[in-house]
This record gives sequence, C-alpha cells and structure tokens, in this order.
Amino acid sequence: GGWVSMEHHDPGSAKMLNDNEFFRTVEANCWDPNIRMKECDYHGVDVQVLSTVPIMFSYWSEPNDALVLSKILNDHISKIIDQFPSRFLGLGTIPMQNPEIAVWELERCVKDLNLAGVQIGSNINGKNLNDDSLFPVFEAAADLGAAIFIHPWDIMGKNEMEKYWLPWLVGMPAETSRAICSMIFGGVFERLPNLRVAFAHGGGCFPATVGRIQHGFDVRPDLCAVDNKVDPLDYLGKFWVDSLVHDADALDFLIKKMGENKIALGTDYPFPLGELEPGKLIESANYTNDTKDKLLFQNALDWLGLSHDYFK
Repeated sequence: GGWVSMEHHDPGSAKMLNDNEFFRTVEANCWDPNIRMKECDYHGVDVQVLSTVPIMFSYWSEPNDALVLSKILNDHISKIIDQFPSRFLGLGTIPMQNPEIAVWELERCVKDLNLAGVQIGSNINGKNLNDDSLFPVFEAAADLGAAIFIHPWDIMGKNEMEKYWLPWLVGMPAETSRAICSMIFGGVFERLPNLRVAFAHGGGCFPATVGRIQHGFDVRPDLCAVDNKVDPLDYLGKFWVDSLVHDADALDFLIKKMGENKIALGTDYPFPLGELEPGKLIESANYTNDTKDKLLFQNALDWLGLSHDYFK
C-alpha cells in the first residue's frame, strides 16, 4: 500500500495514484450518489451498499493517521446514507493495524454513523485474520451486531506475477481462501458463532478447493487442527459469500457447496471485474423465484442484520 491521491483527468473522471504511480482511472460514479442512483435505476437496483475502495484501507500508515482518514471516509458515507436512506446502506473502514483504535472506530460507525458494519482486508500487513491481536475487532463486531465484509488486498505473491493482471485474476481468489481458512482453522468462527462475515468474489477459490482443505484436515491434523479441532466442512453455511463468479456453472456449484441461504448479490460496481448488469447471472438462471429472491436481496439483508421493514 501507499499514499493514494487523485489527479483530474477528463470531465467526470480522475486518475487514482498510489505513491505517485498510476493505479486506475475512476469515474464520477465512484463518488457521486446522483450518478449512482441513475445507474442503479437503469439496472433495476433498489438499494446499494456503499463501501470504500480497498486501496484506501491504508494499513501501511501510522494508526492515528489511518484513523483520521477512516473518519473522513466513514463520515462521508454516513452523510450519503442520511441524504438517501431508502437507496443506500454503508460499510465503514477501520485502521486494523491497531485493533484498539479499530474497535473504537467500529463502535462509532455503528452507534453514531448508522453504518451496518465495516469492510476489512484479507490480511493485515501480512497477519492472517486469526492472529490473536485482531480477535478483539471480531469480538466487538459480534457484540455490536455489525456485519463484516472481507475483500482481498495486499495480495500474496503479487510481485512474482505482475504481468497479465494475475494479481487480480489469480491472487485475489487465493487471498480470499487464505482469509476463510485462517478464520476456520484459527477458531474465529468457533469462538464467535454469531459473527456475521461475508467474503468477496464467491469466496474466491475456497469453494472449489474445500475438498482438498477438508482432506488435509483429516490426514494432517498435526498441521491443520492445532488451533481448532472442528471439521472445516462444519462451517459451510455459517458465513456468507457474494455471487460474483461470472459463470453460470460456477454459481450452480457455489449454491451446492455454500447453500442458497448464504450467497448474496455482489457486483464490484463500478469496476471492470464487476457484473456490468447487476443480477443478470442470477436472473437468467433456472432457479425458483424463492431462490432468486434469496440471492438478490434476502440473504444480503440477513447478513446485514436487517429486515424489509427497514426501508419502509
């Protein structure tokens, strides 16, 4: 990670720089709620969950500096939600490099800013999410009833696969599986059964490799079961993943492995790897209307701890 800045590019767009190196071009739909609502209306999206672009996590920085930035970002999201309460929900960002400060900002997000929870990275400066130092954050989220969305970032091996966009295509799915396995094997889900966590991009490569993961647990418990003796398969259905898998067969498989109650519509809006027409993959599938309703909105509400009445 590094210092993120914006450079005006064309009308309605800007270049995002990371330590003065070009990262990506972003359009006005990254920050203008009116444009977002127009695009949501065009695609039939009633409510959108806002979150900060992961590059803004700033886990690399001094904790107090990251707190200042987090507060600015979270206040901004909260303001948009206050302006358009029937159209937007929000997730905050917190300085996970200092769990004590992270808990403080998490509490502020939920109690003062009316945010549904927070988004965090798949590892924190190389620490897996089962690291003992991070547990107070998850414990606080469970106590507060806050949802957590985990997005891959600071991708392992990214410097060894710089060409072909491989960190995004290969590294991100592996990162997400790393996060899920860390929380399973590290006993986070076991210790906090009421914790509501969702993972991006259909859980990455975890669903496709869960058989290998479970087999490894069986044959090498001396390596895999050192912190948690519970079979990894027991945790399927105890956390959420989004639906962003870009392939009908992959979505069928995801439902078979994770269950139709734990998959929520994911879009990655407004970036290139997202689903350009949100929900099209689900809508075009041969599922019952009940299953489609779960995937399109009900499961997301369950993860966020909300009911339909919230928007009335």
